[in-house]
Amino acid sequence: MNTQNLSDFPSSGLIGYPKQLGYYFPAEFEPHVATWLSWPHKEASWPGKIHTIFPYYAKFIKELTAGELVRINVADEAMKVFAISHLEKEGVDMNSVEFFFHPTNDAWCRDHGPAFLVNPDAEQKKVIVDWGYNAWGDKYPPYGLDDVIPTLIGKHFNLPVFHPGIVMEGGSVEFNGKGTILTSTACLLNPNRNPHLNQQQIERYLFDYYGMEQVLWVDEGIVGDDTDGHIDDTVRFVNEDTVISVVEENGNYENYELLQQNLKQLKAMRLLNGKQLNIVELPMPDEVVFEDQRLPASYANFYIANKSVIVPVFGSPKDDKALQIISQCFPDRKVVGIDSADIIWGLGSFHCLSQQEPLV
Repeated sequence: MNTQNLSDFPSSGLIGYPKQLGYYFPAEFEPHVATWLSWPHKEASWPGKIHTIFPYYAKFIKELTAGELVRINVADEAMKVFAISHLEKEGVDMNSVEFFFHPTNDAWCRDHGPAFLVNPDAEQKKVIVDWGYNAWGDKYPPYGLDDVIPTLIGKHFNLPVFHPGIVMEGGSVEFNGKGTILTSTACLLNPNRNPHLNQQQIERYLFDYYGMEQVLWVDEGIVGDDTDGHIDDTVRFVNEDTVISVVEENGNYENYELLQQNLKQLKAMRLLNGKQLNIVELPMPDEVVFEDQRLPASYANFYIANKSVIVPVFGSPKDDKALQIISQCFPDRKVVGIDSADIIWGLGSFHCLSQQEPLV
């Protein structure tokens, strides 16, 4: 349950749905003013290993600050001091880092952070959608602090906040910036999210609150993914009509058939303008297993920053091939691989940890 009731906060003050008012969720590859993060602190998310992730997390932040602000949610002054010590050790430009005293339960800002929508023609050019958040189907309570993060950020910046009243996570949806959302039935139709809604009703929420025209569905996520199939581990838009889709090259691995099914569905899809998707196939890394647990390692969990694309790598022979493929998709950005072998023990990587704030 929320620690704070939504009625404690003012509504958006705007009449109508974001789409009716001309707002939409821009693509990640469009310009950002900042990237939002929630500083990792939950030992249970990286049992026995949380101390190992901070050098790599700091490298991630250093890369982000080359092109945009980094805004970090922390619980208190002590956490801020701890964070600064790691960032300074990595040589991060602290002039590009801002801290906000917004306590969180966990670090996965893609899913609990604000969804920023824009309308360049409106007087109020940016708004926030605060979807409900239940830690991927009530898997990891408590999550009440995470659930109110978007509204706290809206309050700080005096931005209107919309509350659709249903569960939705940023990692479950992927955008091309031209009216299309990609998502998976494995996640959005899972009864642990919104059991009272059917597929058509969920699409209506996606249209109204993300400002979109079309939802394209694949079936599956990858093995080991505790989110029930987030799209940001499998299919990513790199421009308005091109996707990267992960494939498993070893026919004996569990992911092989799942990802072939997704690929088949992608090939049959058409965008709003009638065009087929350009599909770039990206290999899965070799299986990453820790303490007998298969981890959801995927090169698709990259983050598109203003100046670079930051890609999780795993010490796999396929790392270089993956970086080369992603580089060809982003000729105007530097593609950087950062070791995610320890971070993935938390069952997510750089995209899961971050949420972009668009420039408008």
